[in-house]
Amino acid sequence: MKIAVYPGSFDPITLGHLNMIKRAAKVFDKVIVCVMVNNSKNAMFTLEERLRQVTLVTQRFPNVETDCSDMLSAEYARSVGANVIVRGLRAVSDFEKECQMALINKKLNPDLETFFMPASEKYMYLSSSGVRELAAFGADLKDFAPREIIDEIMLRAAEKKKK
Repeated sequence: MKIAVYPGSFDPITLGHLNMIKRAAKVFDKVIVCVMVNNSKNAMFTLEERLRQVTLVTQRFPNVETDCSDMLSAEYARSVGANVIVRGLRAVSDFEKECQMALINKKLNPDLETFFMPASEKYMYLSSSGVRELAAFGADLKDFAPREIIDEIMLRAAEKKKK
């Protein structure tokens, strides 16, 4: 069984992330979407909230599971028996960083491969930080975030704006 891990902070999960998950689910027997702790980011949502959101919007994919971790991606993959990490590439600027991370992961876990998928042209520009910024200005998020969590994103953005 080919098990892949798609790690990320997913703060919040976007339609671009969801597109990557859908495509990875066609390639691998099981995809584990792992919400990771990223101490260098000031998160809009807690780890538990992000896991709940990711679980909600991925439940339509029968071979997709969700989890969260504060481990390194390479170590997490080993712990769940995965031999592939899925990473999306939006632009050339992503490639250098992702390539470096893939080499580090390979050094930490020699059995691990990184599967790069280019972002769909429809979502090439999309990022979680962009969604947070749009929400802060009250923009319509229907083309950017899964409909199931748009109200939650807008509410959190409004709360942060009041502070």
